Amino acid sequence: MLIKIIEKDEEKITISDLIENVKKSSQIDECGAIFSFEGIVRGKEDETEVKKLILSTPNKKEIQNGLESIVKEAKEKYSTGDIAVVHYLGEFYTGETLFLVVVSGNHRQETLKALQEIIERTKFDLDFQKDEHTTQGTNIIMSGG
Repeated sequence: MLIKIIEKDEEKITISDLIENVKKSSQIDECGAIFSFEGIVRGKEDETEVKKLILSTPNKKEIQNGLESIVKEAKEKYSTGDIAVVHYLGEFYTGETLFLVVVSGNHRQETLKALQEIIERTKFDLDFQKDEHTTQGTNIIMSGG
């Protein structure tokens, strides 16, 4: 499993990199599905134009450990193959990638459920702060936003 919380400019990992990583897993022979998710910065929030988004956390190690736990629990719960996750921190603009998840599994139903759980729990359970800079000012969105 590859699970990383990294600064935007620290390392460039793409969804294709994660898919290739998962395909190299020893478990791939048992898999019949790979699902992927790429979360990007939305340029409009309701009727407001988003100029940039700053994503941060007060404790990077705590977030890393929390993400590892989420992935481990989803892997066990849904009996998936390999999972790869990268969540970026830093300053982002419209269309830039923030969050990548790839899950392989024996069957599509369990694999898709695992992917969905990782996405939702990462968004709502981990201590991220988003400073959303818009044409109307700055909104601060804490975990669960």
